[in-house]
Amino acid sequence: MKLKPLFDKVVVKKTEEKEQTVGGIFLPTAAQEKQEVAVVVAVGEGGVIDGKDVKMVVGVGDKVLYSKYAGSTFKIDGEEVTIIKQSDILAIVEE
Repeated sequence: MKLKPLFDKVVVKKTEEKEQTVGGIFLPTAAQEKQEVAVVVAVGEGGVIDGKDVKMVVGVGDKVLYSKYAGSTFKIDGEEVTIIKQSDILAIVEE
């Protein structure tokens, strides 16, 4: 199924968290710190929202950091995705 978000919405998919620290220690899932880092899989077209012109800055494939309690999570075709507003994205992660 292909998702097409509306207006200023962005569909993201959380990235897999590493189970091993830099020092080589393996962490159990419960001990891992949950970070809100995801990859953008679909982007709305922007437009006029609440009287303001919203230009979409993020694009498909961007790795982003977003607010912890932002958006709604759904399971589509067996994969978990989150739909958030572009304004809930805090930063684009550049490696």
